[in-house]
Amino acid sequence: MSKEEEFVNLIHENQGLIYKITTIYAKEKPEQDDLYQEIVYQTWKSFAHFKKASKPSTWLYRVGMNTAITHLNKNRRKLNTMPFEEVNLQFIDDTDPEREERIQHLYDQIRKLNLLDRGIIFLYLEGKSHEEIAEISGISVSNVGTRMSRIKAKLRSEITMKTS
Repeated sequence: MSKEEEFVNLIHENQGLIYKITTIYAKEKPEQDDLYQEIVYQTWKSFAHFKKASKPSTWLYRVGMNTAITHLNKNRRKLNTMPFEEVNLQFIDDTDPEREERIQHLYDQIRKLNLLDRGIIFLYLEGKSHEEIAEISGISVSNVGTRMSRIKAKLRSEITMKTS
């Protein structure tokens, strides 16, 4: 299999992963599309350097999240602010308005986290272990545990304040 075919297969197999990253880090559909394209481009640029020491999806998470953070930092410098809008929750089939409101509030609180913490909670919600999160984010496993505890406490506090 040629390198190009291998790359196309990697992107095809991980489209959902890339889409999730764009949804967490980009505010509107056009920006999500731009970020998706930038992640694919950056993945292609670094594909030749992928040593296959980790799983392809782990490597792609790292490239995608780093690209998203860089993309947001560039936009922040241009705008000085980054307003957050609601994530399109099309994947929810449940029509319970109270449940949808709670989920939306959780996403609103996640968007208020700094970029690294947002990435860590995203990976946690994706079911990644602390070891995988550490590998993807480039921080130690103990730091992941510490950050996760703080993130959970902060989210719990914010959610509790809303329900009070």
